Amino acid sequence: MKTITSIRRISLVFALALTFGPAFAAQDSNPFLGRWALTIPGGGAGWLGVTKEKGYYDASILWGGGSVVPVSSVFFNDNTLYVTRVHEVRRKDANGKAGRTQQFTELITARVNGDELSLQTIQGRENGEGLDQAEFTGRRIPPLPLAPDLSKVKFGEPIKLFNGRNLDGWKLTSPGQVNGWSAQDGVLINRPEQEEGKPHKSYGNLRTEHEFEDFNLTLETRIPPKGNSGIYLRGIYEVQVGDTFGRPLDSHNMGGVYSRITPTASVEKPAGEWQTFDITLVNRHVTVILNGRKIIDNQPLLGCTGGALWSDESRPGPLYLQGDHTGINYRNIVIRPALK
Repeated sequence: MKTITSIRRISLVFALALTFGPAFAAQDSNPFLGRWALTIPGGGAGWLGVTKEKGYYDASILWGGGSVVPVSSVFFNDNTLYVTRVHEVRRKDANGKAGRTQQFTELITARVNGDELSLQTIQGRENGEGLDQAEFTGRRIPPLPLAPDLSKVKFGEPIKLFNGRNLDGWKLTSPGQVNGWSAQDGVLINRPEQEEGKPHKSYGNLRTEHEFEDFNLTLETRIPPKGNSGIYLRGIYEVQVGDTFGRPLDSHNMGGVYSRITPTASVEKPAGEWQTFDITLVNRHVTVILNGRKIIDNQPLLGCTGGALWSDESRPGPLYLQGDHTGINYRNIVIRPALK
C-alpha cells in the first residue's frame, strides 16, 4: 500500500501543476531563463541552466559531482518552474547479484523572486515506500563579461605554492578524510592506497590555504596508467587531469574544463611522462596550454563544475588538486595573481 500511495502522490503533483494557474511559458519575459548557481541539499554546489530556442524550453543541471547533464523535461505553470530528472537504479537480489534496472522520476520545482530561486526536490524512495523531499536555493549568475584582452592583463610576481619539502600552505578540503598526500624530492605525491580486506578509505583533495581571484598558473603533472585527477581553479572550475592519451576529443579529457569545454586538440602524453600546464583565468574566461600547445583559447566559463567547493563564481577561492580517485604527481606549482 505504501508503494501505491507514493506513486499516487507523485502523480498528484504533476496533475496539480498542469491543472491550476495560467501557463507561465506563454510569456516572453520568462524570469527563469538563464544560468543559476545552486546550493543543493546538504550544502553542495550545483548549477541549472534554462534556455528557450525555436519555441522550446530546455534545461541542463549539475548536481554536486559528475557532469552537466540535460534534464528529462522542463515546463512552467502558475509562475513555477518544473524540472524532471530520471534516475536509473539497478536492483540486486538477496545474494547481491544485479537484476533489472528500475527508473525513478525526481521532480524539482522552483519559484523566482528577482535573482533568487526557492526550490524543492521530491522523489520516491528506491524501495517504493514513501518520498524523500528537500528544499534548497539558487541565485542568478551575472552575465558574462566580454573576453579579456590577455595582452593587456598584467600579472604579479610568481608565487611558489609548493615548496617541494612538505605540505606547508596546503590542507584537505574535507578534514575528516584520509590524507594520502606527501612531499618527496620536490614532488607532490598522492597515494590513495587501500588495504585488502579492510573498509574502504575515503581519501581527500588538497587545497591551498590562500585564495585567489584571477591568475596565471603553471605546473607539471605525471599521471599513472588509468590515473584520474583534476586542477580546480578558484575551487570551482575543474581542468581535467587524466590518462586519456589516444582518445577522441571530449570535454572529460586531459586539459578540458570538465563536461563544459572540449579541448581543440589532443596533445596529452602517455601515462608516466611529465606534462606541463599553463592556465590563465581572467574575468570568468579560461585559457589552457597543455604541453606547449593552446587547447582552450580564452573561452567563457558558464558555471561551476562537478566537485566544486561552492557555486558562487564571484568569490575568491583556492587552487585545489583532486586526490580522491587515483594516485597523481605534481611539481613546480607557480601562480601569478592578476593585478587590478
